[in-house]
Amino acid sequence: MTQKMKDKVALVTGGGSGIGKSSALLLAKEGAKVVLADVNMQEAEKTKNEIESAGGEVLVVEADVSNPDHMRKCYSSLINRFGRLDAIFANAGINGTITPIEDMEADEWDQTISTNLKSTFLTLKYAIPHMKENGGSVIITSSINGTRIFKNFGFSAYSSSKAGQMAFGKMAALELAKYHIRVNIICPGAIETNIGENTFPEDDALKKVKVPVEYPEGNQPLEHRPGKPEEAAELVLFLASDASRHITGTELFIDGAESLL
Repeated sequence: MTQKMKDKVALVTGGGSGIGKSSALLLAKEGAKVVLADVNMQEAEKTKNEIESAGGEVLVVEADVSNPDHMRKCYSSLINRFGRLDAIFANAGINGTITPIEDMEADEWDQTISTNLKSTFLTLKYAIPHMKENGGSVIITSSINGTRIFKNFGFSAYSSSKAGQMAFGKMAALELAKYHIRVNIICPGAIETNIGENTFPEDDALKKVKVPVEYPEGNQPLEHRPGKPEEAAELVLFLASDASRHITGTELFIDGAESLL
């Protein structure tokens, strides 16, 4: 079977775990040379080892994706190693602080917006000069939160960052179409990942703003379970490959109909 990403170079931010890791493994399996940008080098090295054990090529770059200097250096390392860039999976992010709006501190808001939204801007901004000549694909991880549902109380910063990613992706898709750079947005629902480790604990104050919602048979109508990172990775592969060459500025929901309830 022909490899869908043969000889292409793909950057995955947050590639040490969850959807990022599964996507990096699949992209490498399909022939891509993969660059992992992550703050957690221990997890990124584990992904690297798995890719190399399967015969793939991979570069790990330690980077805070919300830091302009880190992202400039990331792309410098990528181009020095592989000489080109064909696909980007802007995936790194956090849930951040979960609390009512009136109780959220300004620096808590800023941390979530910067880690999720500013990082998406920087990841794309510094990639454009390397993609303008040959085009390519950008995939942004947004969420059903802030784009289709708004019932997760306490997630005001997170949902705002995800809505911002959606708008930014669509603006970028139109602006960059002349360079044949495609930009699409995936919107996962509940996925079995470790993003909860980047969530600051809920507090009792949430009780004053929550509206109870119960789903007796669960909130994932399609399969009554959270999605798997590997399922999201299949969507990322499709969008990164030439199979989606006429798709840009589009959001794709992958949530088992969770957001339709």
